[in-house]
Amino acid sequence: MRELVFSLRDFVWGPYLLIPLLLLTGVYLTFRLRGLQFTRLWGALWLGLVVRREATAEGDISHFQALMTALAATVGTGNIVGVATAIAAGGPGALFWMWMTGLVGMATKYSEAMLSVKYRITDQRGEKAGGPMYYLSRGIGYRPLGLTLGFSFALFAAVAAFGIGNMVQSNSVADAIDGAFGISEWITGLVLAGAVAAVVLGGIKSIGRFTGFFVPLMIVLYMIGCGVVLMASAGRIPAAFALIFEGAFSGTAAIGGFAGAIIARTIREGVARGVFSNESGLGSAGIAAAAAQTEHPVRQALVSMTQTFIDTIVVCTFTGLAIVSTGAWETGETGAALTQLAFDGVFPGLWGSRIVAVSLAMFAFSTILGWCYYGERSIEFFLGERAIVPYRVAFVVAAFLGSIYTLDFVWTVADLLNGLMALPNLVGIIVLSGVIARETRSYFRNET
Repeated sequence: MRELVFSLRDFVWGPYLLIPLLLLTGVYLTFRLRGLQFTRLWGALWLGLVVRREATAEGDISHFQALMTALAATVGTGNIVGVATAIAAGGPGALFWMWMTGLVGMATKYSEAMLSVKYRITDQRGEKAGGPMYYLSRGIGYRPLGLTLGFSFALFAAVAAFGIGNMVQSNSVADAIDGAFGISEWITGLVLAGAVAAVVLGGIKSIGRFTGFFVPLMIVLYMIGCGVVLMASAGRIPAAFALIFEGAFSGTAAIGGFAGAIIARTIREGVARGVFSNESGLGSAGIAAAAAQTEHPVRQALVSMTQTFIDTIVVCTFTGLAIVSTGAWETGETGAALTQLAFDGVFPGLWGSRIVAVSLAMFAFSTILGWCYYGERSIEFFLGERAIVPYRVAFVVAAFLGSIYTLDFVWTVADLLNGLMALPNLVGIIVLSGVIARETRSYFRNET
């Protein structure tokens, strides 16, 4: 089973399938939308973080809560463990490819959110439901193709949620807490599962209220910790940037100290971990966007694209610079242990490891909350409302079970399922790119 999963992962994330499809789709949408992620970024940040809500519009949660729910699902172990894993396997240059994935991925994230709001429905409970399964099945003119893509996405997302959004998260937390505080993994798993149950059983409104105050707090606290590390190694930051840009095209890896790695591996690690972190192209964030109170699909889409900017260009960069500037990347460590090593060189005693462990626990907890909502909406699409409560219960149980799996296998399964989610979504976005461009032009023409 392990060999099969590893082989499938390598094929899906190989140089001839998903990586070029993700990058080319992002580049295509960037040109089609005339670089909207660059020209409209500050207005989008203002709309999501300052304006926050459109109280008179239809929807279940505010712009801000939808953004925080999506950020809850994306700012997770990928920002600590994923960045460290990418740098350990592909060298500092992997961070450059994470940036590239994030920049073009903003256009993809915008497109997913816009389509999700445009094609959303009101379900039997009176709540808004949307996401790739709806815009694929309702938006594509050739109905058999749309239904096939929609059901494929929903199936992969419902299963993938247990990997990217659950077991990977609890696995990384249990490992980090055990290393920093000596607490057994099964105890961490039980506490995590109990906390998840307390929030997710209340549905999207409960999740939205909780993430609205918890997510900003956890991001700010982690960035303060990274800021202290960067200030302590400020003189080495220019050299760190030089390593990142040089390594992006030479493939210098950290395994074994200075062992060489082919450029394809550096790119693959950067893109795969970048997508794992910000989820642009997966379509998942569109599910949260569809629940937002908004008067026009473009308005929520603008807010949603800032999620990728905050996640990859801001938070992942802080982690990556901390690892590279302190020289921790050369030690041969990987995962959370590598990030903890970077912090340990600055904070006295065990404080560095404990700051990372607590940040990891907060990030992972929020991710599990967001992905539970993604998964339940996906399972509802093809099994109906009756499947939601059993799905939530299974999700809580998985949060505990995930703490006992080995890291490499869990990451590999998560990578594979991410890819399987992305494929139908990317095909659908390309097919519907004309709708995206028309809606966007119409909105900004009427706005002016």
